[in-house]
Amino acid sequence: MIEVRNLWKQYGDQTVLERINLTIKEGEFCSLVGASGCGKSTFLRMLLGQERPSRGEILLDGKPLADEPDSSRGVVFQRYSVFPHLSVLDNVALGLELPRAPLLGRLLGSAKAEAREQARQLLQRVGLGHALEKYPAQLSGGMQQRLAIAQALIMKPRVLLLDEPFGALDPGIRKDMHALLRELWQETRLTVFMVTHDLNEGFSLASRVLVFDKLRVDPHEPGAYGARITYNIPLSRRREPVSLAAVVTSPGASAAALIPR
Repeated sequence: MIEVRNLWKQYGDQTVLERINLTIKEGEFCSLVGASGCGKSTFLRMLLGQERPSRGEILLDGKPLADEPDSSRGVVFQRYSVFPHLSVLDNVALGLELPRAPLLGRLLGSAKAEAREQARQLLQRVGLGHALEKYPAQLSGGMQQRLAIAQALIMKPRVLLLDEPFGALDPGIRKDMHALLRELWQETRLTVFMVTHDLNEGFSLASRVLVFDKLRVDPHEPGAYGARITYNIPLSRRREPVSLAAVVTSPGASAAALIPR
């Protein structure tokens, strides 16, 4: 479904990513892990279309990925990207209304009722059916993140991009969000890319773990080389305990340490 060919990203003389080659099948769940600053979020933004590669290309179904974000890709950030002046229901229904009524931004009559019903059903699915008329400021952090996920899913994207989506949540709520995300992925068969600094989170949720790290470092020119995918680890659909070796900071570590035991 997605093919990445010899991808590079540079900002002036600073190389962030280099020689990224990757093939992902439809329905895979990929966790992107690695040390801070190794280009994980940059790679995610290129998948979204917010950033363009300096060299190389990203293909979706064999065709170049659109330069601008579109309905094929949904995104959820760590900071909740919701509209504070709209109710929970309107936040989600707006995703259906704007594309169909770009001038007014609102549908009328039966079309509006249909959009709101679809939004209501999805909000019920993510556990917000009781909060349709509330505003984001009235929601807890976990509820706001459920709302952000519903916003992304209402467009029925083929690819869901998650950038540290649960990093600001406390452990209990985070565990609930893991269960929700796993259920939604299994039901929809979306292709998912999730950036996380939590190795346990990456291994417990994903079907593939991509480890980003710098293999080459020049102390005289720290920006000369970028990160690459140093380990590309497929995981069984049946989750097994794994040894979470700290390969994100040790490019010489054995890949065998990360294989499920």
